[in-house]
Amino acid sequence: MLRTPTFTVKHDDVPRTWHLVNAEDQILGRLATQVAVLLRGKHKTVFTPHVDCGDGVIVINAEKIRVTGTKLDTKTYQSYSGYPGGLKREPLRRLLERRPTEVLQRAVVGMLPKNPLGRRAAKRLRVYAGPSHPHDAQMPVEK
Repeated sequence: MLRTPTFTVKHDDVPRTWHLVNAEDQILGRLATQVAVLLRGKHKTVFTPHVDCGDGVIVINAEKIRVTGTKLDTKTYQSYSGYPGGLKREPLRRLLERRPTEVLQRAVVGMLPKNPLGRRAAKRLRVYAGPSHPHDAQMPVEK
């Protein structure tokens, strides 16, 4: 009986590219899932769950992202300092005005695994509020 060994990609053999994603008029959750797939490497034929196969992603125009329904007023982001009375809540509308890049960053990182692979993938995400970015040297491919 002839057996073919299962192919498993090694970390050094992963071909890496950078993708440029324009967030203008994109829906927040749908864009975040596409970016998470690229960061994780699930779009590649050599995807291996325990190996970091993902690519780098540059997102521009994050300030022009769309949300559906009443999320602008009902969705809140919260952080807790650990001290009594240290709970801070901020609605999505105010966070988009103050730091539009953080909204997309949080959405994408929340879709990545909560382990070392996810943390490494999150480091390859670059989000910019405007249309310009300083990563021309990476020669990003428009997605």
